[in-house]
Amino acid sequence: MGRASKREEIAQAAFEQFHAQGFNATGISDIVKAAGVPKGSFYNHFSSKEESALDALSRYAASLRFEMLTTAGRPPLERLRAHFEFLSRDTVENGFVRGCLAGNFGAEVADHNEQIRAAVRQGFDQWGARIQQVLDEAKGAGDLSADLDTEATALFILSAWEGTLIAARADKSAAAVDAFFRTVFDVVLRRG
Repeated sequence: MGRASKREEIAQAAFEQFHAQGFNATGISDIVKAAGVPKGSFYNHFSSKEESALDALSRYAASLRFEMLTTAGRPPLERLRAHFEFLSRDTVENGFVRGCLAGNFGAEVADHNEQIRAAVRQGFDQWGARIQQVLDEAKGAGDLSADLDTEATALFILSAWEGTLIAARADKSAAAVDAFFRTVFDVVLRRG
């Protein structure tokens, strides 16, 4: 009987290490130690640290609960707020240390690795499109001003969220998170 694959343990450990420490501070030795496997096992499943980082980005996207944005029976802006409330709870509960993996990789690696840069951009493009879809629904329902540029607003909200995470980590407080919710939901998305 063959030995069980350790790919899942290695991939999950890589995701957790990258999210906690960043790309440059995470070595393959950190990943295999966290996974409890020998170093050679890593290379049985990933050709490089970069390949495991791409897998980590996919895992991170799956953890963002995008389905909250399309839950039937809830008004669009409630769904959008619930999505960011979920993300903010994760940030606060983890002591303001992890931030957004895509944002972290975008700041740390995107200038030096085209594959990771492209994956980060694709992730942000898809996230922004989901936000825009919610804004379009809200606009169609009359909950937002008819002249609101939903594409630009979705980009602004996503960019504001990423900046919020950086400020919250630097300050180790929820002040930036609170400001995000007040500004986005009480000012930017307030019906004209």
